[in-house]
Amino acid sequence: MKSVIQKRVRRQRRKAHVRKRVFGTADRPRLSVFRSHKNIYAQIIDDTGGRTLVTASSQEKDTRSEVAYGGNRKAAEAVGQVLAARAAEAGITEVIFDRNGYPYHGRVQELADAARKGGLKF
Repeated sequence: MKSVIQKRVRRQRRKAHVRKRVFGTADRPRLSVFRSHKNIYAQIIDDTGGRTLVTASSQEKDTRSEVAYGGNRKAAEAVGQVLAARAAEAGITEVIFDRNGYPYHGRVQELADAARKGGLKF
């Protein structure tokens, strides 16, 4: 069985390889996902300006009222919907998806699908 430290180091290596190619601009910012055991977080980032444009997480009050536990697929879907709505308010329609070294399935995929249904293109 792999230790937590080994898993974290391997994810950081995968993340570094992806981040070499994925770069958010003002026209097409980067949608970055972070998941912990209990919550999931997403933010849309303009890397040229070094600014976070839109955020959403399972710890926010409006999301917590929808889902009791923030570490499952239902919470990830709720976060994706909230993020897409906030991005539309900010005038963001296209993003580059950064899965942050996580496998594209489960919560990460659910968040991405919900964001697509909400109107984001990537």
